[in-house]
Amino acid sequence: QVQLVESGGGLVQPGGSLRLSCAASRSIFSFESMGWYRQAPGKERELVAGITGGGSTNYTDSAKGRFTISRDGAKNTVYLQMNSLKPEDTAVYYCNAVEARWIGTRDYWGQGTQVTVSS
Repeated sequence: QVQLVESGGGLVQPGGSLRLSCAASRSIFSFESMGWYRQAPGKERELVAGITGGGSTNYTDSAKGRFTISRDGAKNTVYLQMNSLKPEDTAVYYCNAVEARWIGTRDYWGQGTQVTVSS
């Protein structure tokens, strides 16, 4: 069973920064891709940033230029550096890992970490 443990959330003022971490219980290179999603109250969960096994990254439009996804294979950890945070970034942030199967894929999720952007 894969475990994903997020950390780094908290309360930050608008314009501030946070770095989220997602520690996996096995090699992050064993996954087809990993990513960060977020879910605000009353809204659907949305992809914020993703990174493939080959290292390609993608971002939702609102995160481009402000957020950076990265990884450290030695630590089996994926990060989300968030700069210039806005109140609309407030949400629970979830780490996701996609495992390729013989047929289809399987998703794993962390427990989530709260990010609150407020003055």
